Amino acid sequence: MKYAPKRKALILLADGAIFYGKSVGDKEGTAFGEVCFNTGMTGYQEIFTDPSYFGQLMVTTNAHIGNYGTHPEEIESEGIKIKGLICKNFSYEYSRPVAEKSLEEFLNENSLMAISDVDTRALVSYIRDHGAMNAVITTRVEDLEGLKKELANVPGMKGLELASRVSTEEPYYFGDEKATYKIAALDIGIKRNILRNLAKRDAYIKVFPYNASFKDLEAWAPDGYFISNGPGDPEPLEEAIEVARQIIANDKPLFGICLGHQVIALANGISTYKMHNGHRGINHPVLNLNTGKGEITSQNHGFAINREETEAHPDIEITHLHLNDDTVAGMKMKDKQVFSVQYHPEASPGPHDSNYLFDEFFEMIKASTRSEVSV
Repeated sequence: MKYAPKRKALILLADGAIFYGKSVGDKEGTAFGEVCFNTGMTGYQEIFTDPSYFGQLMVTTNAHIGNYGTHPEEIESEGIKIKGLICKNFSYEYSRPVAEKSLEEFLNENSLMAISDVDTRALVSYIRDHGAMNAVITTRVEDLEGLKKELANVPGMKGLELASRVSTEEPYYFGDEKATYKIAALDIGIKRNILRNLAKRDAYIKVFPYNASFKDLEAWAPDGYFISNGPGDPEPLEEAIEVARQIIANDKPLFGICLGHQVIALANGISTYKMHNGHRGINHPVLNLNTGKGEITSQNHGFAINREETEAHPDIEITHLHLNDDTVAGMKMKDKQVFSVQYHPEASPGPHDSNYLFDEFFEMIKASTRSEVSV
């Protein structure tokens, strides 16, 4: 039986605020990144391996983390992407029968720094008031001045290009090569469950690196195009934005999720901005303006597109709004086969409210294929 870790640790925020805790597993270590929080009650393994979280220190607001262990099917990429974990109660034991190992073992395999016994309610309240910012988690509790100097040199998320850090280096395939439809997916931080959702709708996917050109994608003769989620600021992704522009100019079916949504907005001249806190959780309410129905969605983003510019754009229609703050959660082009959402329909954290978006993408592809045949 293991007991709570005893080694002292702390969180130092960029503005000088300090919160104390203990090192998980009684380990020494230090990790820098932007501190953010996720309000999900479950799904910690998916969160930790989601490429969209690359470079961030994750605060989990649920009081218990690790209690159901880990399982290989719940990994969204080739390994952990967060820089560090901050939690209240870390469970060294787990009770789920299908779990293959503990969260501690999983973290150790990925050399991830984690601290527990933190007053996460106080920390999250502080971040809500003061905004997401850089921070450091460490066991070097006696070296505050040195930590402050190191922290000051960590680049902020605004203007930071991170897609190249998580994208595939070479193209690869996913799904059944005998499938009816071919999808070219631009990987700027893609999650495996997105690929699963595309593949199970009779699609064979070729996944391209973040810096692939439209000609690279087009050479595969796909029936539709997809631009993925991912980390960092969308504005530096000039190559991906140009790919989106050319897909739009050639009037090809295009679907974007999260960072892909922002890239499509930038391709249309709509600016993006860094949010005060961002949206990270599995119960975010979204209104579908076309149906009038609400959706409970999974979200993970720290940037958003400019609503005023979107509303003023003659070729864009807002399709979804986030009900907490009225930010744009979805849009489509009026005379093109293009739509995107700011949330994650593939996540399905209990509700499956947004699965229809994948179906709509394939209905668009089918309609495009029929029109090409008729011509």
